[in-house]
Amino acid sequence: MITKENVKHITKLARIGLTSKEIGKMQKELSAIFDYIGQLKEVDVSEVQPTTHSIILENVMREDKGQASKNAKRLIDAAPEREKEFVKVKSILS
Repeated sequence: MITKENVKHITKLARIGLTSKEIGKMQKELSAIFDYIGQLKEVDVSEVQPTTHSIILENVMREDKGQASKNAKRLIDAAPEREKEFVKVKSILS
């Protein structure tokens, strides 16, 4: 069980002003939360695989054909500096 002193310390750290009635309510709520966490600790999850999502996510990628369109070639040809199929730009990082 969380004590009223624990709740006062937490509210001081969080800079939350509570009345004595609110402190009593917070004490009960925090105690209930920690009791529930205690119940969860008793559950055997040794055979459960860790997950990051409840559904499997997969990137959908299109095939890279590696060919520039006619417009892209025209834009590259119009660039002041170019190297092979790329526009050469001034470095912005040193």
